[in-house]
Amino acid sequence: MKYITWDIERLADLVALWNRELEKDFPMRPALFEQNSFDDDNICIESSLIAVNERDEVVGFVVAKRWQELLGVEMNREMGWIQVLLVDDNYRNRGIGSHLLSHAENTLKSKGIKKVSLGRDPKHYFPGIPSDYENVAQWFIKKGYQKEGHGTDYDLICKYDQDDKKSAKIPSIEGVQFSIMEKNDKADLLAFLHRSFPGRWEYESTYYFTHEVDGREFVVLKKNNKIIGFCRINDAQSPIIAQNVYWAPLFDDELGGIGPLGIDANERKQGYGLAIVEAGIAFLRKRGIKRIVIDWTGLVDFYSKLGYEIWKSYDNYGKKLVE
Repeated sequence: MKYITWDIERLADLVALWNRELEKDFPMRPALFEQNSFDDDNICIESSLIAVNERDEVVGFVVAKRWQELLGVEMNREMGWIQVLLVDDNYRNRGIGSHLLSHAENTLKSKGIKKVSLGRDPKHYFPGIPSDYENVAQWFIKKGYQKEGHGTDYDLICKYDQDDKKSAKIPSIEGVQFSIMEKNDKADLLAFLHRSFPGRWEYESTYYFTHEVDGREFVVLKKNNKIIGFCRINDAQSPIIAQNVYWAPLFDDELGGIGPLGIDANERKQGYGLAIVEAGIAFLRKRGIKRIVIDWTGLVDFYSKLGYEIWKSYDNYGKKLVE
């Protein structure tokens, strides 16, 4: 067995291995893998490895990350992430996964990382270990990882009938307006996010605007012409493959996505939160989308009010590298 550095020339082989192992639940596209596992500035190249056999075939890999962005948004620089660790089923129980994980942890630690999370990275695939993959969880537990936080997050899904006109109706609330953001809303939106939701959501939005975009992925809630809420919406035409449409190849029809979303702390408890979700759904429905996913949430009861049900679930695991 040989271990080689992270190399985009191996993209096709890496995606092929992923799909041999995970396609029925999480089908990978080359464009998504390149976006999340090569183009992300936070990838720790020194910590990421590819395992190849004697025929130079890819049989395993690990992708590790640490915060390295230069977009003016700060996140925890002592946190590291294992984005994905995968070994060909025919090559398991040979120490390959253990070597990949140990290498990732040791090099992250040498760069000042004190704690590692499984998933939840910038441009993540998973917000934790998929709950159905109990054998994976048990393997990581043996490596010192522990379940954290409230434990489980969910992807929710809802399918709409083609003639369901109610779901395509934008809410009407006196004193506020819901709309797709316009280009001149950019500064106001980013200022709102910096003030109300600094960190990951601010970063994801800042990153969005580094692309050639027109704002069609954001629904904004305005009061007195000021943004007091937002909702990200995604579809197949979005310039970035967003987390709530990662697994679109599982469906024949186009998949839409809702989230993240949030309301100014001073404007909550007025029904705006549920309403901006309804607005996001309505704009996606007007685009002809009949199936929508809300990803990485614990608010199952909240979204069930709009007909959303649990689709996938994930358990949050982490490990301290430095006590």
